[in-house]
Amino acid sequence: MLISNQAVGDSCADLCMVELALRKKQWSVQSWDQQCSFLPNRMLKVKVCDRRVIRTTNAERTVTLPATLQPAIDIMVPEYNQARAFVRPSGTEDVVRVYAEASTQEDADDLASRVACAVYDHANGSGVRPEEPSAKRSKQ
Repeated sequence: MLISNQAVGDSCADLCMVELALRKKQWSVQSWDQQCSFLPNRMLKVKVCDRRVIRTTNAERTVTLPATLQPAIDIMVPEYNQARAFVRPSGTEDVVRVYAEASTQEDADDLASRVACAVYDHANGSGVRPEEPSAKRSKQ
């Protein structure tokens, strides 16, 4: 029986699936909440001439086009503790959304700014180029 359809975003079905999973694991909502901790993060958007120049894979976490963008992101991420960053094109406007997280808010902000600059440079950014962080981070 199909009770969940991610295409339509059925929140009632999602809630039932969560309840089922919690019962199966014999977890309370509180014990489930304790399994997860959130890292500081920053989300930015970068204006581009055409959002369709960005192509992604791996649930929109890996850039396949332009081919030079993902390697640029991959060089930046290891410079921060517990970091990750990814970009994805907007579905409705000519912008690319940037998401970055790291062990501190300062590092998340710094990484997001650097990735935003890379998006601008590699994906034909438009308007004002995002501001570079004031000091480049050293590998930690």
